[in-house]
Amino acid sequence: MFKNFNKLEKAWIYYDIGNSAFTMMVSTIIPLWFNTLAMNAGMDQSQYLAFWSYGTSAATILVAFIGPIFGTIADNKGFKKPLFMTVLAIGVIGCALLGVMPNWILYLVTYVIAKVAYQASLVFYDSMLTDVTTPERMDLVSSQGYAWGYIGSCIPFVAALAFYALGMYEIMPMNICIMIDFLIIAVWWLGVSVPLIKEYQQKYYVESSENKITASFKRLGSTLSKLFHENKKVFYFLIGFFFYIDGVYTIIDEAVAIGRSFGFNDMVLLVVLLLTQVVAFVFATIFGKLTEKYSSVTLITVCIAGYTFVALFALTMHAVWQFGVMAFVVGMFQGAIQALSRSYFAQIIPADNSGEYFGLYDICGKGAAFMGTMMVGFTVQITHSTNIAVGTLAILFIIGYLFLRKSSKM
Repeated sequence: MFKNFNKLEKAWIYYDIGNSAFTMMVSTIIPLWFNTLAMNAGMDQSQYLAFWSYGTSAATILVAFIGPIFGTIADNKGFKKPLFMTVLAIGVIGCALLGVMPNWILYLVTYVIAKVAYQASLVFYDSMLTDVTTPERMDLVSSQGYAWGYIGSCIPFVAALAFYALGMYEIMPMNICIMIDFLIIAVWWLGVSVPLIKEYQQKYYVESSENKITASFKRLGSTLSKLFHENKKVFYFLIGFFFYIDGVYTIIDEAVAIGRSFGFNDMVLLVVLLLTQVVAFVFATIFGKLTEKYSSVTLITVCIAGYTFVALFALTMHAVWQFGVMAFVVGMFQGAIQALSRSYFAQIIPADNSGEYFGLYDICGKGAAFMGTMMVGFTVQITHSTNIAVGTLAILFIIGYLFLRKSSKM
């Protein structure tokens, strides 16, 4: 399966396969079940989409605070793996508990906790890239992580989808099916993470004679103060990344909620998004190969253009086939833009402080992807138009491109 990768690189890629199963649930069954609980409480579709957007925003804002702190602490010798295992455990338990929450409020709170833990695990996981491979192989390894993450997540998701269908067609009680669904994903996430837990050893780290926590905060403060004056390439990239990846994660997180707001059938939505994972696998692999001929910045620019098209295309969307076209185009670029951004960032930062820098990276990415969801939530409440709400995301991609271009010239 990974004949050109060493044991540690394989173990690192496996975690992408594990956590991507939870990502798939976030994009599909989690919002669908929240919709059911919300409808049972008397909400209409606009209220459902708004509260879902606010919950997602709350999770990402929390990670914006803890991400850089955790990342900086993880740079201390021997800290990265224990912290990674801690948030992994919280995320897995939270995922399992989502299957038994009785109302929309408890469900949304549990979702926020599980998503914060999941995103925090990625701060440590992404920063491990500097330890598991060489700078020359980062684009390839990062791309393969996303590629196999997308295709691998289909395995537990197909099982979860089968149980969801049994519940939907009243062959089994839906609440039992939902409980089984989340248990499947939790077990998969934990099980596929075991190789990385066993194999990973922190290669790059910082030593300090001071209290580790105090020293970590001092390093973080120093990095933030120097970022603009001494690391402008990183500084401008992070701003650009902040905008364009915010739009990317909004589309990923809100895909089913958006489809639901158009009144599309649940099973149709789930099948379309399952096929999107296959598309994402194929194109993430293709983009990984293209890095041998083209620069990461060039390929990221292509991806941003693709996402801008998706946002503008949504202005006229009203039919299932149009949702399918949008999902296909998203699949073409979603793995590539995430993988290339991660590996490009790993190449332009100091390896010894990778946890600290990836904490900042996740502020601008998974930890701060709140503007898009807030834009969608506010716009749909004001205009009552999902088309306009999604179309506004084009603004984020255009701003992101401008800062990426400025960074590449440094």
